[in-house]
Amino acid sequence: MGLVTWDRLTPEQRELRDLVRTLARERIAPRAAEIDASGDFPWDVVELFRENDVFALFFEERFGGTGTGTLLALVAIEEVAKVCATSALLLAVQELGSLGIKLAGTAEQQERWLPRLAGGEWLAAYALTESGSGSDSAAMRTTARRVGDEYVLDGSKRFITNAGVAQLYTVFAKTDPDAGHAGISAFVVEADAPGFEVARIEPKMGIKGSTTGELVFDECRIPAASLLGSEGEGFKIAMRILDRSRPGVAAQALGIAQGATDYALEYAKTRETMGKPIAQHQLIQAKLADMETECEAARGILYRFGQMCDDGVDGPELTKVSAMAKLKCGDVAMAVTTDAVQILGGYGYIKEYPVERYMRDAKITQIYEGTQEIQRLVIAREMLRESRALLTASI
Repeated sequence: MGLVTWDRLTPEQRELRDLVRTLARERIAPRAAEIDASGDFPWDVVELFRENDVFALFFEERFGGTGTGTLLALVAIEEVAKVCATSALLLAVQELGSLGIKLAGTAEQQERWLPRLAGGEWLAAYALTESGSGSDSAAMRTTARRVGDEYVLDGSKRFITNAGVAQLYTVFAKTDPDAGHAGISAFVVEADAPGFEVARIEPKMGIKGSTTGELVFDECRIPAASLLGSEGEGFKIAMRILDRSRPGVAAQALGIAQGATDYALEYAKTRETMGKPIAQHQLIQAKLADMETECEAARGILYRFGQMCDDGVDGPELTKVSAMAKLKCGDVAMAVTTDAVQILGGYGYIKEYPVERYMRDAKITQIYEGTQEIQRLVIAREMLRESRALLTASI
């Protein structure tokens, strides 16, 4: 598909994007329906990413990465999500699971773990959510207590992406159970830690090839050196991670939306009713026009976030744009995929065609990594903190 869009990518970035695009279309697209139907974790796609250094896009050169920055990493997720949301999530979660070590890890912790993640030798996961605490992380019940030169973790985590396939988990637990947010600390837990197990894997509506599971910590012992940052800094670390990882989900959502738009367009060119292709009927044209425009608007916010990261922007400004990207891209994915199903009519509703899968996959992008409701709260909170030149004074 020769979609020609103006972009700010450098020739080197374009070259890498085109490599990922080719891999996605030639190697991942033919597997997408099968991954969805079987629900099996796609180890072959992990291997493909390893062989072609795709995981390396998320890491600095000193750890074996490409050092090509955030914008290109988001573009890579988007390209893969155009054909398979599950495969795109492998990339987004490798970033999510490793960000704690990048942002708060000591030089020693970074040297120990990041090269393995950059090469894709190890997969990562992020464990914040519990069955009784999703959006409300202060309500978490998992605890960590210091015993000599170890921490002992007790509790459980729910809805954890990459459960059972990750070798490394960023886990949040309360070192001071009575201190709310201030009592939360962050730890790196390796999959073979004694007392750690994956209790079950959930069957899901979409992203079926991605494992989503429950983690159980029963007197789980980890070295004291596995603490990220200081005790009590866990909540701050978690929020800094989410500011930078949410756009990975936004990129996944955008890819799903653009993939569905491209498919619906091709279908509309060939499907005939009343003696002409449905792409020539104005009501279908209106849908296609809105779908394309919404994708492009979402892309503008997402790429702006990527550029801000690459330019070293941090703090409230980054938080706000991160939340805006997740909100816009997730809502666009759900709206656009619903329209794509409508354009295909009865064919849109059956599994022989991919748009019903796009629609099922799109829904999770409005839920995980902070619900759309939470994104709106974050955006409004940042707006209320900003001091703006008052236009109303002169009215």
